[in-house]
Amino acid sequence: MADKRSVLKDSPHSGRPQNQFHHLSQQLVPRLIRSTCRLRQHARSAPTGCMPSTTPGLADLPSGAELRDRERRARQSGTALVASDLQGTWLLDQVWPKGSDRPASFNAALLRGLGARLEIRLEEGDLTLRNAVRLGALELSFRGPGQLMGSRPLLRFRFESLELSLAGHSLLRRALAVPAEQRMPFFALIARAPEGWLAARGRGGGLALWRLEPGSESPPPQP
Repeated sequence: MADKRSVLKDSPHSGRPQNQFHHLSQQLVPRLIRSTCRLRQHARSAPTGCMPSTTPGLADLPSGAELRDRERRARQSGTALVASDLQGTWLLDQVWPKGSDRPASFNAALLRGLGARLEIRLEEGDLTLRNAVRLGALELSFRGPGQLMGSRPLLRFRFESLELSLAGHSLLRRALAVPAEQRMPFFALIARAPEGWLAARGRGGGLALWRLEPGSESPPPQP
């Protein structure tokens, strides 16, 4: 019998064009989100969302208005954040559309239901990012290097590989094309609080708030 871990493993010499696979991966996450929401709504009869907005261990997360005020100060004076301040596993808690103080609660609930998380590690002086979502034992993740730039600073990154795994066993791994310099994604950092939350605005203008996963390594910044 063939080893299940290698049955679906993609080969670097596969004839399928990389951009087709990347397009397929972009379609997969929204489908996972819709499926998870439907399952949770049927199970809990929750018409307003598939997961309550709870944040164990964090009593007072900032509002969108508070984050925008912090953002104005960060633009003027910077944040003084360094790479070691960002280390840890950050669980997505809330998102705000561009120009709005009203959170996109439904979208955030869907992503929380999928366990959306951003893992940031400092390895031999270099930042490595891993962005992942999970549906049961199935996990889709993206990995690549990051770099802090400027006084604010900006966290620029690119994802070089995509992996689909089942119960910890890799089913498929694929290299991703490097985006053009002017399209390189980034997070404009706003704040990393000692209480255990991180806020940043993405290249597309949306605002995101993550909370630190209990037990993950991330030394809090000095006040």
